[in-house]
Amino acid sequence: MFEATRRDGVCRLARPETRWLSTGYAGGESRADAAFNVTVPEGWPETDLDAYVERRLSAAGFDERGPTLLTGVGQEHARRARFGPVEVVATAGVSNPAELPIDDDPREWGDASDAPDAAADDDRDDRDGPVGTVNVFVGTTRSLEPGALANLVAVAAEAKAATLLARCGAPGTTTDAVVAACDPAGDPATFSGSATEVGNAVRVCVRDAVLASLGSRYDAEPIPRGVDEANYGVVADDRATVAPV
Repeated sequence: MFEATRRDGVCRLARPETRWLSTGYAGGESRADAAFNVTVPEGWPETDLDAYVERRLSAAGFDERGPTLLTGVGQEHARRARFGPVEVVATAGVSNPAELPIDDDPREWGDASDAPDAAADDDRDDRDGPVGTVNVFVGTTRSLEPGALANLVAVAAEAKAATLLARCGAPGTTTDAVVAACDPAGDPATFSGSATEVGNAVRVCVRDAVLASLGSRYDAEPIPRGVDEANYGVVADDRATVAPV
């Protein structure tokens, strides 16, 4: 589906007149001829993202503009997977995992004030900015209804979370993003859930692309297994107040 070009730390995924839905920088719905994945350096200090993205895309010689994601993972670790009417391109680094512990019986969770203060002895927020991210670009040759395109983001995120839980013990990182795309001229599809042709293909492709990118990124070093082994990260071990509706 995508024509992929890697140059100067930028990966362009081109396809004319594509509908996109991005959860990343300057995200939302759009129609464009390409989307971009941009590698940023460690200790990246930029705050004017519009100017930074414009500078990077221009320096790489790309004239188009479209949905853009940022990552600390080098584009040499980008991997693509194709199955049925779907293609996925992913870059995966997990130096900043975001854990969500589910160890207790939720029936025992009461007033959130009873929960331990997780931040009291946690200095992870004082560390330098993260250098990992899992960016997933998922596209289908089908023409999706607006709700089905939005649901494609959820399906991709679920598949990403399942894959990362199996490999690194966390469902994601603190900076993950998804871009979903479809062909407005393709055969129409009303739904994109996991039991549909599109949804099933997305799950397969996300799993395989993320696994392949992780395998490339951590070829010469062990993959971090959770926050304790990573350079950065957060643990959501607070407790909400739960009551009957």
